[in-house]
Amino acid sequence: MKSLVQIAAQLQGYDPQALSVQGVNEFLARLVEPVQGADHVGVLDALDRVLAEDIISPVSVPPHDNSAMDGYAFAGGELKPGAPLVLEVVGTAFAGAAWQGTAGPGQCVKIMTGAIMPAGLDTVVPQEFIPAGGDGRITIPPGLLKPGDNRRFKGEDVSEGQPALRRGARLSPAACGLIASLGIDRVPVTRRLRVAYFSTGDEILSLGEPPREGAVYDSNRYTVWGLLKRLGCDVIDLGVVRDDPALLEAAFRGAAAQADAIITSGGVSVGEADHTKAMMKKLGDVAFWKIAMRPGRPMAVGRIGSCVLFGLPGNPVAVMVTFLAFVRPALLRMMGSSETQPPLLRARSVQAIRKKAGRTEYQRGTVTRGADGLLEVCITANQGSGVLSSMVQANGLVILHHAQGNVAAGEAVDVMMFAGVI
Repeated sequence: MKSLVQIAAQLQGYDPQALSVQGVNEFLARLVEPVQGADHVGVLDALDRVLAEDIISPVSVPPHDNSAMDGYAFAGGELKPGAPLVLEVVGTAFAGAAWQGTAGPGQCVKIMTGAIMPAGLDTVVPQEFIPAGGDGRITIPPGLLKPGDNRRFKGEDVSEGQPALRRGARLSPAACGLIASLGIDRVPVTRRLRVAYFSTGDEILSLGEPPREGAVYDSNRYTVWGLLKRLGCDVIDLGVVRDDPALLEAAFRGAAAQADAIITSGGVSVGEADHTKAMMKKLGDVAFWKIAMRPGRPMAVGRIGSCVLFGLPGNPVAVMVTFLAFVRPALLRMMGSSETQPPLLRARSVQAIRKKAGRTEYQRGTVTRGADGLLEVCITANQGSGVLSSMVQANGLVILHHAQGNVAAGEAVDVMMFAGVI
């Protein structure tokens, strides 16, 4: 296990007093490792879990050539350019059982969606293209089809013996359905991460405490809890810990003894007169950063024993932004996920945005569809790092990258959407 000093030495231009967002993620990619251990869970319990092993298909899906439509199956080689094709209907093939008859030249079989294609037949004409008639024959108009149309091939979805899903995939509803289509009822997934969380500060009130002058109710505990639950973590809630060395030491030691990661909020700003930073240094291998970003400049990261530590700033929006930008990707990596960064959406900015090059800015915005049908984003009114209501009003974060300058109205920007994340 490399120390933080050794990791920092591997990063070009590492400066803890002016670290870029990219530099933070590069550092964390070297710091965290996938946890060991796996669970075998039923498919209904596998949603959003991360696969611990490849899923090798024991069957082909579909298991046979079958019809993609309700219609009539026939030999596509009988189609002639520019001429209608008249066929005699000699039977009906239903889904769930193979048709036992034989169709020869000039003949076809009425077939239902999903039914096995009869031997020698490779094309299906949808029934809505065939005029109603009662003489036992159908006429296919010229130019309507080509050989092989409307046939699903055996194994065209998944082939027997081939990987259906790869290790590291986070299981979506579609992935769970795919696993079920293979006849597999239990899935190997990485064990759930255990993440301990607490807020720090004498000014923080827990719910149920009476208001007092200079104090604020703890919102961070509930937003972080929700973010961790959305990731599928087992959350160890340690509440609010006062600025008392003995209490902080007990909280950190207790968290490190039972968790894979610890998240704190507050107590990491430069010059803060509290004991959180001192206790982090005493108990672990910890770095304190000033990150070239807004909001969320101060952050601590490191280890206490084998437990990864994330010390986030205290302002509510800064907590959520640093979690989404850094902690979430790191935790997904610890879960063994092969995809740790969310895809970014491109949308045009409704208004001009002032931005200084040399830092990454995360601005709360609302993405809608413009009158021309294209996506556009409008920045919410108040971008203060303590204005939590703006995170509720927004549906994504506009990411203005490190080297980017001012944005003109109508210019495209990147947006990290909240859907499925927060």
